[in-house]
Amino acid sequence: MTSYPVRTYEQVREALLARQEIALLDVREEDPHAQSHPLFAANMPLSRLELDAWSRLPRRSVPIVVFDNGEGFAERAAAKLVDLGYTDVALLDGGLAGWIRAGGEVFRDVNVPSKAFGELVEAKRHTPSLSAQEVKALLDAKDDVVVLDARRFDEYQTMNIPGSISVPGAELALRARALAPDPKTRVIVNCAGRTRSIIGTQSLVNAGLPNPVAALRNGTIGWTLAGQSLEHGARRQFAPGAGLDAGVLSTSREAAAALATRAGVKHVTLAELGAWVDDASRSTYRYDVRTPGEYGHAHLPGFQNAPGGQLVQETEMFAPVRGARVVLFDDDGVRALMTGSWLAQMNVDVYVLAGVTNEDLTARGAWQPQRPLPDATPALSPAALAELVEHGDARVAIINVTSSANHVKAHVPGAFWAMRSDLANALAAIEKEQQPDRYVVVCQTNAIAPYAAPDVASLTGKPVHVVEGGTSAWIREGLPVEAGDTRLASPRTDRYRRPYEGTDNAHEAMNAYLEWEYGLIAQLDRDGTHGFNVV
Repeated sequence: MTSYPVRTYEQVREALLARQEIALLDVREEDPHAQSHPLFAANMPLSRLELDAWSRLPRRSVPIVVFDNGEGFAERAAAKLVDLGYTDVALLDGGLAGWIRAGGEVFRDVNVPSKAFGELVEAKRHTPSLSAQEVKALLDAKDDVVVLDARRFDEYQTMNIPGSISVPGAELALRARALAPDPKTRVIVNCAGRTRSIIGTQSLVNAGLPNPVAALRNGTIGWTLAGQSLEHGARRQFAPGAGLDAGVLSTSREAAAALATRAGVKHVTLAELGAWVDDASRSTYRYDVRTPGEYGHAHLPGFQNAPGGQLVQETEMFAPVRGARVVLFDDDGVRALMTGSWLAQMNVDVYVLAGVTNEDLTARGAWQPQRPLPDATPALSPAALAELVEHGDARVAIINVTSSANHVKAHVPGAFWAMRSDLANALAAIEKEQQPDRYVVVCQTNAIAPYAAPDVASLTGKPVHVVEGGTSAWIREGLPVEAGDTRLASPRTDRYRRPYEGTDNAHEAMNAYLEWEYGLIAQLDRDGTHGFNVV
């Protein structure tokens, strides 16, 4: 077995304090990651490395430290990263347990740097807030109030405050003046919990919005704990032109520029950025912070879509290399500067792209990440697989390697769900139960199945096929599906269940979540590596 260099807790901590580039990667699945991890550990599961590594770790010589908690994933991840071209890969000495033994602070939940930062912002700036009961009283009295939901639109549709409007993240500073043109109108900002409510509200305060502004304290969690009903399936959104009137836009730009300067945001030209992208000594991330629709219509080549609010909420997921440069783009002069102002306060080296014209926006469509070519595996059409399923061929085992949530929602009849990082255990159980003579590997869109299929072939020594287009193609052809959490060959640890997602004791889970968030500032102090500076 190949041996890899080891980096200690002290060495990782020293790099973080010195703002040197380092990617500390937790290669376990999301649920165990959420139970305990270092502050700046980015979750990059072993099962998805080929899909994510080249986008999330753009420089192949970046220092990478991987860890698990004794499951054996770290060594496998290190080998995979080396195969993907990374040249400075090390293991964390002792893994998570070693970090704890050395005195390292560990955190629960996901997107912890951003959530901890949000708590610090509220404590330092005394961000105004109103309780769920106070907001409901205002709404019931038909007071002059508008509620703006700062989450992604799909999250908003799942559950929302009655009457609220979806205005995700960075859109707030651009759109709020148009959505509440009367300065006497009270503006309430909410999210599911606390972070985006706090950051969204403070964004409007920082941007000089003349209206009275407040966060809905504890978001939809607080609303639910107060015994108040939520809406579901709402579709209210800001109008595309909201905030783009010349006079309103000029005011918003001036406020965003002043705030960005105070926070330490810098500017870069396209020519300078071109040199940075080719620089082998620094990592550079490039993000377009506009809406997905605007991005799909036209964007700069090489720029990934990261709507500003989500980039601030999920910073370590978008940019896991701590110490890297981050370059932001918009076409309005507000959203990138506001997003950059928050990232700069989070101790990120952030720049806004200047001097771009519409003629520079030559790329179209959704972001297409660069990925390595998988080993060739024979493919079956959905119709060919349907014929196998219809005949009930017990000698064929179908392995679904999509997310467990996708499997539960809809899967090919008879398919087993297996987590790719757990394939050895899952296949052993399937072999014992079914004794197949061949396997068919499927996922939702045929993204991960081609990488998992060679693993199945290696572990079983049997023929393996993948399904063209995955389960999505199967469904498009009108073929029958099964639903439910049946035939699970792996534990469902691929996703951490949020406290508002139907846990067995939802109220207890929500209260515990809020208590955890309140304690984050003390954890930041004990950890001491964050470098956050609230302006």
